[in-house]
Amino acid sequence: MPVDSDYGFNPTLNGPVEQHQPPQVFDAYQSTRLRGPRNNLIITRGGLAERTAPVYGHHNLGREDSDLTVQHDGAPLGQRIVIAGQVRTTDGQPLPHALIELWQANASGRYTHKKDQHPAPLDPNFSGAGRTLTDAQGYYRFITIAPGAYPWGNHFNGWRPAHVHFSVLGAAFSQRLITQMYFPGDPLLAIDPIFMANPDRRVRELMVARYDRRFDIPGQALGYRFDMFLGPHGTPLE
Repeated sequence: MPVDSDYGFNPTLNGPVEQHQPPQVFDAYQSTRLRGPRNNLIITRGGLAERTAPVYGHHNLGREDSDLTVQHDGAPLGQRIVIAGQVRTTDGQPLPHALIELWQANASGRYTHKKDQHPAPLDPNFSGAGRTLTDAQGYYRFITIAPGAYPWGNHFNGWRPAHVHFSVLGAAFSQRLITQMYFPGDPLLAIDPIFMANPDRRVRELMVARYDRRFDIPGQALGYRFDMFLGPHGTPLE
């Protein structure tokens, strides 16, 4: 995997950012009206259990965990893509050996989940979930299928833009970042309440991948780079 610390997204944004994380309650994102806390959060001090509890999923990883196109007997439908990047802190330190989890809809915009009744076809050769570990320099790589957009009930004729969910787990059970990755040039981004919940355009761009030919598999898959930054001014939480 190419190592280029100057490429990708720069978490040091030009000028002050008034609000780096999305608000707990954002009226346009209707479900936050009920589930979002309206009082200030109470920060608790982590104890020994939080620092030393087992971290699950770091073992028994194989090729099929990071290549979502080989998990079944047949090939999945859709455009194959590579998603790769680096996980590091906002002061530039890479995060080695971190567990990265990925989940997404299929090429038709449907999840393999009983609650997803969107009238789009399921793909018997695509489950939409994977995992991998970052290497010693914090780099990761997945092979998957470009997800489709899908309707949701937030508002009339609402559609979620194509996106991929990521979970980054650190060295303790309480250390977890969950975010979403979006694709460049998607016209649905500007009208998506989840993406637009953060008012600063520069921060929203931290959630948009970039096409990077260095990650292409020639003749087979397009490459996208998505770096994730951990810290108070890092990648916005989902």
